[in-house]
Amino acid sequence: MTIETLTITRRRLLAAAAATGLASTTGLAGLMRIAHANVASTGGVLRYATLGLDTSDPHRHTGSIGVQQVFVEALTSIGPDGGIEPFLAESFEVSDDGRVYTFHLRPDVRFHNGDVMTAADVAANIERVRTHVTGGWLASAMAFVERVETPDDTTVVLTMQRSYAPLLALMSELWVLSPKSDGWDDTISLPIGTGPFHFGNWQPNVQLVSPRHSGYWQPELPHVDTIRFDLREDTDNALALRAGDLHIGVIDRASAEQLAPDPAIDIKPLKDSNWFFISFNNRNPRPPFDDVRVRKAITYAIDKAAFIRFTAGDYGVVTNQMVKPGNLYFDQSVHDADVHAEPDLDKARELLQEAGVDPSTVTIQFISWQESYPQVVVQMVRSLGFQVNHVALDDLGAQNRLGEYDWDMNCMASGPRADIFLRYVRLMSDGPNPVLWGGVQDPEFDRLVNEAVGEPDFEERKALYLAAWQRAMDNYYTVVLGHGSDLIAVRQEVEGFDTGFTWSPNWAGGGVGHAQLVDAS
Repeated sequence: MTIETLTITRRRLLAAAAATGLASTTGLAGLMRIAHANVASTGGVLRYATLGLDTSDPHRHTGSIGVQQVFVEALTSIGPDGGIEPFLAESFEVSDDGRVYTFHLRPDVRFHNGDVMTAADVAANIERVRTHVTGGWLASAMAFVERVETPDDTTVVLTMQRSYAPLLALMSELWVLSPKSDGWDDTISLPIGTGPFHFGNWQPNVQLVSPRHSGYWQPELPHVDTIRFDLREDTDNALALRAGDLHIGVIDRASAEQLAPDPAIDIKPLKDSNWFFISFNNRNPRPPFDDVRVRKAITYAIDKAAFIRFTAGDYGVVTNQMVKPGNLYFDQSVHDADVHAEPDLDKARELLQEAGVDPSTVTIQFISWQESYPQVVVQMVRSLGFQVNHVALDDLGAQNRLGEYDWDMNCMASGPRADIFLRYVRLMSDGPNPVLWGGVQDPEFDRLVNEAVGEPDFEERKALYLAAWQRAMDNYYTVVLGHGSDLIAVRQEVEGFDTGFTWSPNWAGGGVGHAQLVDAS
C-alpha cells in the first residue's frame, strides 16, 4: 500500500468512524489494520469505459487517444497545467535559438518483447512518422525536422529548420514502438510498445483487454493485472458504474449530476477543457455583420454565465480566453478585462442604433451541430429583435455548410489539445479546418502567432499569443463564452488514479498504471 493510498484510506475510515462512533472504541491503529486488510496493492482486473480505438497503428490515429497510451509511450508528457514533462526521455534540452532539441533517454526501458529501447528505435519512429504519415499535427511538425541524430544509444538530437516551440508538446503524441512491430513497413497490426500494459486482445468498437507488462520501467508499476476497456459508445456508463460493473467510465454532465451524490463514486474532470464559442463569418461576411459594432452588439446580448450553467453546470467556468484558469497560458488580467462577462442589452441596442441597424429587418443565418446548447445563444440573440434561421446539422453536414461561407454566425465547441498552438492555428489564414472559426483572414494575426511559434522564451511566447488573441477579440472574429470539462467517474474501489491533461489514460505522473483496486469484501 502506498503512502498516498494510506492517507486517502485513513481519511475515509476516520470519517466513517466518526459517523458511527467507532473511533472512540477502535482507535486509529485498529482502523488502519482494517485499511490494510481492505486494500490490494497488486492484482485484479480494472474495468474502464472510454473513447474507442480507431486503429492498431498508433502513428495513424485520427483523434481517438483514450486508450493507446497504456501500451505505447512518448518522449514527453503533458502535465496538469499544460506544461511539458519528461516521459521516456529522462530529460531534454533546447538550444538558445530554439532549433536543436536533445533528448536523454531513460536507461533500461524495455519494449513488451523484452528488447531495450535505444536511440535508434526512437529515431526510426520519428522517421516513420515523417515518411508514412501524411495528415495530422505530427505530420506538420515533422515537416520542419531538418535531421535526426543519435550520438549514442541513449541520446536523440532533433534539429529543426527553424525554431518551433510546440514541438515538445506535440512529441507527447509521437508514440515510440519497436520497429519489430508487425506491419511496421505498412500498417502496424500488433504494436509493441513500452507502456505499463500490452496491446492485448482488441475487438474494434467492443473492447480492448490489456494485460500487465511485468518488465515496465517504473518500479512496482502497474498495480493491476489487466485492464478491460469497454469501447462501446452506446453503453450507459452511469448504470454500469452505479452497479459496480465498471470501475472507471467516461460520462456526460447529466450522468455526473446523477452520480455525484453517490458516496461510492468520485467525479473527476480532465485537466484541459472544451471551450465554447460563437464565431462570425470572417471569410465572406454579409452586411450588417461586416460591421464590428453589430458583432459586438450581438455579443453583449449573450449571458455567458447562463450559457455555461446550462452547458457545463458546476464543472464550467466563464472566461474570454482559449484556456481556462490553471493553464499556464491563462492570463488573469485579460480575464478581468472581459467587457462581456455580463450581458448588457442596453449597450447592445445602443451599438445597433449607432450602426444604423434595425434588427427586426435582419435574419441571421445560424449554423450549429445537433446539440442543445446553441439554442441558448439563439434565444439570447433573438432578444435583440433579430430573426434567426437556425440550421442544426450533423458533424459532416455542419463542416460542409460552414465551408461554403454562406452563413452569418455559429455556436460551437472544441476539445482538449496538447498545445495551445493547436487552438491558435485554426484562426490563421491558412490554418487547417478553419470553418468553425469563420475562416479568419488576418495577416497581422498570422504574424503574431508565427512569432509566438518561433519564440523559445515562454514568457515572450505567451505575450505574443495574447497579443494575437487581443486582435481576435477586438475584431470579434470569435468570442469565447467559457469552458466545460470532460468528465470521468471513478468508483472508490480505485485508488491512485487521476485524470490527465488530455484523454490519455496514462502519462508521466499518473493514470491507470498507478491505479490500485481496493478489496471491498
